[in-house]
Amino acid sequence: MAKKNNKKGIGSIFAGLFRNQIFIPLAALLILVVFNLIADPSFFKITLGQNNAGDPILSGNIMTILNNASELAILAIGMTLVTAASGGQDISVGATIAIAGSVILRILCGAAGPRPETMQAPIIVAFLIACVVTMLFGAFNGALVAYFKIQPMVATLIMFTAGRSIAAWINNNQLPVIKDVSFGYFGNYIPGIPVPTPVFIAILCMIIIALVLKFTNLGLYVQSVGINSHSSRLNGLNPEFIKFITYVIMGLCVAVAGLIKVSRISTINYSVIAKDIEMDAILAVALGGNALGGGKFSMTASILGAYVIQFLTTTLYKFEVPSDALPAYKAIVVIILVVMSAPVVREKFGQLWKKIAPEKAVKEA
Repeated sequence: MAKKNNKKGIGSIFAGLFRNQIFIPLAALLILVVFNLIADPSFFKITLGQNNAGDPILSGNIMTILNNASELAILAIGMTLVTAASGGQDISVGATIAIAGSVILRILCGAAGPRPETMQAPIIVAFLIACVVTMLFGAFNGALVAYFKIQPMVATLIMFTAGRSIAAWINNNQLPVIKDVSFGYFGNYIPGIPVPTPVFIAILCMIIIALVLKFTNLGLYVQSVGINSHSSRLNGLNPEFIKFITYVIMGLCVAVAGLIKVSRISTINYSVIAKDIEMDAILAVALGGNALGGGKFSMTASILGAYVIQFLTTTLYKFEVPSDALPAYKAIVVIILVVMSAPVVREKFGQLWKKIAPEKAVKEA
């Protein structure tokens, strides 16, 4: 009898695990890890070397994943809140990153031309101005969605279409270059620290959002509005303002990602920078098991989803998948993972396991 009860307990544990929102991104990560361990154990090798300046840096596929996923993880934070509150997605983040990067470079170049010998303003000033600009664009998107009741994807299509042109206009269609090496610290390495700076920036953003969700009611309000805006209004909330503020937060996340992007190369290419990153951000939210129609969300699962997507991308590059075929391979895998992460599918798996586990227990008894 004890053995039978133990089997039922195990069955319940596995059923609960299948229903847990973070199960799918964790399972996907585990599958990728096992696949790479079998195919090429050297995939996980991390070496300590030196860059061109002679500073120590850690290199390897794992460092590449942590580094390159930084912007995506930051954007996943904002995209999760936008999706949960408004039941739609912001497809303008790539174009708005171009605006943020362009503003930063414009402030740093000042009146000295597109290639100044020294920065004409402190980096923090340029970044803060970029934050204000992108938060204003986020407010524009949020106003269209919250107050004018425009479907989120349609509302953000405006900036998706015009954003890169605005970014080019800010710098008179020139390609500014910052020669000061200190500007590159934010997107590369700080001398003496072997871990890429974007990794620390992403961790800081995660800590901030974790504290905000823990010590404020933002998460509760966002979920309430996303589940039923009418009921949330009856409970004293302002659904329009909640939706509006999530788009403003999205704008702030975009500014951080924009700083990292332009700092990596100390310049900007308006048509290429952050190209299609909005699709990966949306996929990260979906892979985290969050309903794209809004409501309950898991920030941890979304961030983990961002790293899974970058892990998959790095794996495909590692095994020399042609660049033109990369999106197709990536799409197939992501579709499978997103379907598996759907709440209905997780529930079915949980029920199936609960049914199988007792049957096994009876047979063994």
